[in-house]
Amino acid sequence: MLADPPIRPPGPRPAWYRRLPASLKRVAAASDRVPTLPLRAGAALKGAVAALPAVLATGRERDVQALAQRISDDVCAALRVPGVRVRVAARRPPLRGGELQGLYTPADGRGRDLITVWMLTAKRGQVVAFRTFLRTLLHELCHHLDYTLLHLRDSLHTQGFYQRESSLFHALDAGSVDAER
Repeated sequence: MLADPPIRPPGPRPAWYRRLPASLKRVAAASDRVPTLPLRAGAALKGAVAALPAVLATGRERDVQALAQRISDDVCAALRVPGVRVRVAARRPPLRGGELQGLYTPADGRGRDLITVWMLTAKRGQVVAFRTFLRTLLHELCHHLDYTLLHLRDSLHTQGFYQRESSLFHALDAGSVDAER
């Protein structure tokens, strides 16, 4: 587990939290105690992120997947955790009541963990915006890091989880790439 960062009091707990069993409340509390990740992104990783808007604009799944895999590999290497396979697909599967943008599938002892990210919008079939794609990739990568870096028993959408996702986005200087677009 990482060294304890300064503890910030969590905001109000969502309704789902009250319904959790005690064991998962402990997981959620542990997740909330880690608001940032110690990523020091080098020039190569930041360059890969900066190249993402242009590669996305081509609409070529294979090229987007190769770059997304490189970003994921570099983040995992920098944090010294096992890598995760990234798959980029065009069309999202149908989903009632929402829109699936990404999916993290643990290997459970069978090969490598897998992140799937969809690159087209559900309704119009247009390539998603850079920021949406990158945030989705980082969101799914945070699930991977919850297990491999933080050694959490489960990966819950806690306040700490979303703070870690944001910390990755900012460590990659992705906001400045988005502003240049």
